[in-house]
Amino acid sequence: MILKENISEYQPKLIKKILLTLCWILALFVKGAEVREVNFLGCSHVEPKIRYRAISGEEFVLQCALPDRDATHIYNNSLLKQRTVKWFWQRDKEPLKAIKESSNSALQGDALWFKPVRDSDSGVFICMIWGKIPCLKIVLEVQTKKLAKCSGYDTSTLYLLAGNGNSITCPGTKCYSHIKKPDVKWYKDGHQIKEKKTRKSLKLKQNEIYVNPTYDKDAGIYVCDYVLYDNTTKWTMRTTVTVEVIGKPLELECRVQFGFERASLMRVTWKRNNKENVNEKLNQETSVYPEGLRGHTILHVAKLKEVTERDLGSNFTCFAENSVGKATAVIQLKRKQRVFLLRVLCSAISVLFALLLCTAFIYQHWIEIVLMYRSYLVRNETAGDGKEFDAFVSYAKLDCSESDSTLISEEKFALELLPDMLENKYGYKLCILERDILPGGAYTDEVVTAIKQSRRVIIILSPAYISGPSIFELQAAVNCALEDKKIKLVLIKFQAFQEPETLHPVVKKALRILPVITWKSSVSAAPNKFWKYMCYHMPVKTTKMLGNWSLKDFFLRLLSLVYR
Repeated sequence: MILKENISEYQPKLIKKILLTLCWILALFVKGAEVREVNFLGCSHVEPKIRYRAISGEEFVLQCALPDRDATHIYNNSLLKQRTVKWFWQRDKEPLKAIKESSNSALQGDALWFKPVRDSDSGVFICMIWGKIPCLKIVLEVQTKKLAKCSGYDTSTLYLLAGNGNSITCPGTKCYSHIKKPDVKWYKDGHQIKEKKTRKSLKLKQNEIYVNPTYDKDAGIYVCDYVLYDNTTKWTMRTTVTVEVIGKPLELECRVQFGFERASLMRVTWKRNNKENVNEKLNQETSVYPEGLRGHTILHVAKLKEVTERDLGSNFTCFAENSVGKATAVIQLKRKQRVFLLRVLCSAISVLFALLLCTAFIYQHWIEIVLMYRSYLVRNETAGDGKEFDAFVSYAKLDCSESDSTLISEEKFALELLPDMLENKYGYKLCILERDILPGGAYTDEVVTAIKQSRRVIIILSPAYISGPSIFELQAAVNCALEDKKIKLVLIKFQAFQEPETLHPVVKKALRILPVITWKSSVSAAPNKFWKYMCYHMPVKTTKMLGNWSLKDFFLRLLSLVYR
């Protein structure tokens, strides 16, 4: 009876051992089947597509993907990819070994990570993606820093301060100094890094990445590749940099004034959320400043190496106590409000205000600006046009009894003031019929001939001109201007007038569309702006080369308008 019971207890243990043995046999069979299947596909005769070099003791990544010059990523961490990718490894003439998760290798998506890669990992790696890549051979050669002739090998882990300008250097460029290296390709979290207009603060220069300012999103795993040729063999040198972005350091000051005491136990300390945590990374320093009979001043400083999200939600309390009593003060850290939008708004308002000022300045002094610009043009409008006069002057001929003694008469204006300003001061040549045309010919023919020999026709308008015989000169000038585009009319409104209904339609249209300059001056005053308008409508005659002195003079004249 006792024997039967012992046998019944032993049977389940035996069954478990048999099942465990069968599972191991099945696992070995599957493993061998996978390797045999690779050999069956003829992978042993396939030439390696890619050759990588790595530095021993650093992180490294291989991707199961055919070489592509335009590829924008070097790995994909998708779980779907991981299920379809198979990795094998072979060293020298050893049999193929299926790669599984281990202490230093990890399968993530279509990539094989080494954390870190060792000398013993050198060899041929074969990967397969069912239905896409039947067999891809990758050669990996792992070298020590000494063998790779690395000098000043940069750290593979960087801590960048948020908000500051920082640079990320490719560690691999410090190796193989005897070999010329081309530009470096950078990847972040598997994707190629390129300069973009949307991120002007990121610049790629030779073997470095410059970021200014640095943001939290800049943290991640950076991979840098460059091609080197050892003899005739092409290798891709690949190294990685892990970047962590930390907050700015901060000092919290607590200044306490203690009164004078012969024997006093003064104590000042910082606490987070009213708790003392022995594991708290809160460096505290105390400075004591004796002040004689007034007591002591204690400065107690807590130093945070970096401000984190936890710090922003905490209350930092300064506790001070002595034999008299206790006192506390609380500091709460708040996130600094982003002022980007405010800066953009202020900049936009400033630019708009500057544009308004410029517009107002140009509107106020546009005639002076145009005249200054024209005076420095390297071009003479009058050269080679075959005309003798710059302007023909047309006015009403009045008797002395008809003119007002308090005002300049039209005849005096045409015969004295206009020539004095336009000819003597500004250098133009006027055609005045009574002065410059010899008598004896027909009046109408002489007028038409004089107008055709002139570049401008100055018409002095008044009631006497509109209703008198001189209106013929305006009509002739309009007809000549229609025939010769170089002839332009300048109308001076000398006195207010009403248009008679009997005016020729061409003359009426000319009075509506042609530029009119109004004369508003007595005998004792000649408006300066009137003559500037006259010069504006007159032809460009002056020619000046833009030399150093002329350019300086131009800007001085322009500044004189600003400070006028």
